[in-house]
Amino acid sequence: MILDSINSPKDLKKHSIPELETIAGEIREGLFNRLTKIGGHFGPNFGFVEATIALHYVFDSPKDKFVFDVSHQAYAHKMLTGRKAGYFDDSRFSEDSGYTNPDESEHDFFNIGHTSTSVALALGLAKGRDILGKKENVIAIIGDGSLSGGEAMEALSVAGSELNSNFIIIVNDNEMAIAETHGGIYKNLKALRDSKGKAENNWFTSWGLDYVYEENGNDIPSLIKVFEKVKDSNHPVVVHIHTQKGKGYELAEKNKEDWHWTMPFDRTSGKPTFNFGNAESYFGMTAQYIVEKAKKDKDFVVVSPAMPMSVGLGPKERKILGSQYIDTGIAEEAAVAIASGIAKSGAKPLVVTNMTFLQRAYDQISQDVCINKTPVTMLMNFTSFDGLTDVTHLGIFGLAAFSNIPNLLVLCPSSAEEYISMLDWSLEQRENPVLILIPGNQVTHRPADKSYDDINNFKIEEKGEKVAVIALGDFFQKGQELAAAIKEKCGFTPSLINPRFASGIDKEMLYSLEKDHQLVITLEDGILEGGFGQKIASFYGGSKMLVKNYGLEKKFYDRYNPAELLSDCGMTTEQILKELESLL
Repeated sequence: MILDSINSPKDLKKHSIPELETIAGEIREGLFNRLTKIGGHFGPNFGFVEATIALHYVFDSPKDKFVFDVSHQAYAHKMLTGRKAGYFDDSRFSEDSGYTNPDESEHDFFNIGHTSTSVALALGLAKGRDILGKKENVIAIIGDGSLSGGEAMEALSVAGSELNSNFIIIVNDNEMAIAETHGGIYKNLKALRDSKGKAENNWFTSWGLDYVYEENGNDIPSLIKVFEKVKDSNHPVVVHIHTQKGKGYELAEKNKEDWHWTMPFDRTSGKPTFNFGNAESYFGMTAQYIVEKAKKDKDFVVVSPAMPMSVGLGPKERKILGSQYIDTGIAEEAAVAIASGIAKSGAKPLVVTNMTFLQRAYDQISQDVCINKTPVTMLMNFTSFDGLTDVTHLGIFGLAAFSNIPNLLVLCPSSAEEYISMLDWSLEQRENPVLILIPGNQVTHRPADKSYDDINNFKIEEKGEKVAVIALGDFFQKGQELAAAIKEKCGFTPSLINPRFASGIDKEMLYSLEKDHQLVITLEDGILEGGFGQKIASFYGGSKMLVKNYGLEKKFYDRYNPAELLSDCGMTTEQILKELESLL
């Protein structure tokens, strides 16, 4: 295998064009080896193999600097920069994250997992280079789907007007985001593709940027030629290349959305090798609820910032929703503001995405929604410590980030029934903005209230003495387990409380606990600092009540084992019981 001899981009430059094409096939074999066994981003990486080879053949990394947007397409880059063992050696898969990572290699400059950032980050590198009097090439690599993000547009505007030096922007146009693209810029991209880059209206030149088009985005000789043309340019230039997402695997070429990211799968059939079983999931439950709600209520509308599959809205479900679905592209800020306008008009908006992406819309939630008290419902997936574990995709900061915005109700359901009833209530009420966290544990069933009009009303599920366990959301089941263990080991029945509201406290109930309780324990699926438990501890600050908060540290965890993380934070039932003895 030729790839065995390549340990850096310098080694790549020694090979002929036919050999480079052989290397492309070998890289795809490495991708297959890793992705069939542990999963990961499939379509973006398969479609960008030839472009990666050509980039490293022409430019001189790490002196010339590559910044990958989202870095969903950086696996081939990793293989060519000394990290191929993470793709061919099964025992070394864990050495490589799914994203660019400066801790891994000098060829990576940022740890990136969110979209629309590369142009701005690379522009900063270029400006810093100019200030320091250096001369290297700076290359931003961005997919067409990422162009709909506001940060990308802002950075393009700055590049076209404020930078008069080398800056190369590679637009990888495969006609897809995660799902199909939405937004007016994609009409112009199509016009540019159809005219081979000669359309009269050109979105990029309107920013003041130079522009080059290459139709053969999966052809190494063509790419080398166009990259050599722009190398060492003295002004910002966009190189628009047309590629095929999922190239090299027929199933991925034909089903681009399904193959953007994959679980482990069988290469021959394409079927997952990971057994999900027939267990219920909040994922499937949510998609079913949304479709049924839309059929019954024509005032209901779903707003998604390019993340419909975060709640299971595939092409079939989106077709059923029709005009009751709007995709803003990668634009969380716009999605939230649009939802506020929808609510103000009297309709019933539901914003759906993953928690890690909602943080981009913090200002709009605060300003456009909460100050105006528009009844927007926001539904967040992957909010749990047990969900996405890459450092760039953690959902554990959401509770602390959003539960302290005035007027925003943050609801944390503890069961399927409570989850659905909270959705029903939130979409029908007209008084409050609401953020609902989809539970991250297995589906459980318990009776639930139909109304949550009594704001910040905590529910005492079992009345006891001495110790009160207040367990929030998907940690309620951990609270049940702890309460049962206390009863068995300590000989008394503690109180078990389901708070439901994470954004406020039930003062009346908390006062009542002072009569016959010595200790309050809080459990939450998020970081402690600024979180739910600290609200309880602050309330009891001037009293004799002891309070012990259990949650996660305020730190960027990365690719951790969830069970080990709980143990490291002292949050197993056995650890809490042991600490309980000293506290009492």
